[in-house]
Amino acid sequence: MEAKKIFDYKVDDNMALFVLIKGADVRIAKNGKKFIAFTFADRSGEISAKFWDASEEDISQFQAGRVVALQGKRENYQQNPQIKIFKMRLANENEPADPQLYLQSAPESTQDMEKEVDEVIFEITNPTWNRIVRYLLKEYHDEFFSFPAAKKNHHDFAGGLAFHTLSILRLAHSVVKEYPDINASLLYAGAILHDLGKTLELSGPVATVYTVPGNLLGHIVLIDEEIANACDKLGIDKMSEDAVLLRHMIISHHGLLEYGSPVQPHLMEAEILHHLDDLDASIQMMRKALEHTEPGDYTEKVFGMDRRNFYRPQEKGQSQPGSEF
Repeated sequence: MEAKKIFDYKVDDNMALFVLIKGADVRIAKNGKKFIAFTFADRSGEISAKFWDASEEDISQFQAGRVVALQGKRENYQQNPQIKIFKMRLANENEPADPQLYLQSAPESTQDMEKEVDEVIFEITNPTWNRIVRYLLKEYHDEFFSFPAAKKNHHDFAGGLAFHTLSILRLAHSVVKEYPDINASLLYAGAILHDLGKTLELSGPVATVYTVPGNLLGHIVLIDEEIANACDKLGIDKMSEDAVLLRHMIISHHGLLEYGSPVQPHLMEAEILHHLDDLDASIQMMRKALEHTEPGDYTEKVFGMDRRNFYRPQEKGQSQPGSEF
């Protein structure tokens, strides 16, 4: 029988299982003592927990990226799922201690995603954009197809960066079909590169943290610099109109200055990319929350969507309270 996972347990169930420490943030409680705010993960999802009165030894051994044997109780706190920790220890070598066993991954294989992205590249008919996209995807191929798209919130799983990008490309195809005056090559090139800087901003799929360049510069600045470097290596004028249009797609894709874009979109294709990016990220955050919500209940509050929660309707055909049928 397969071992139970985090979300196989219901509220008030006692739990005993192996989990990956995905996040371990050391904080100070109101009493002045240190505690660890954990994010535990396995292939069923993620859940938070607090380890109170943590000693220096606890802090040094219970670090992100390590697997632990955990005993506790599944609870809800302010509508958010969490675990009350009873006992925990590091997994031994003869136990399932490989972090890869606990990683969520994209719902499509790397091979399939790679093939579809390659097919889209052939649709980028502008030679400047095509050459830059090919160069940078070759440069960051392995990271692009294995990294998450974020530390938390949307597409925060192995292969999430490529899957998020591919989802946007599929949406972009539909938009181009509806509005044929759109510059499809520019939209597709911008979509492929818009988050490629995450390969430099983040550390990878296991125990994802922000790198120093990621914290100090951010993925938008990092990929813009990589596009400029690619232009230099390919003999392309990085201030030519083609290069500047592509760079504008990247630096404006967050839409608003307060969301991290140095400029707002000033191209139709840049505005479209911003909305497709926001749409796909929002849908993924909602799906992630709804996945662990019973019909007739509300999700936990979704941080990336103004801390709103979302209602999961009763399943089709299920009788409603008070119904005659």
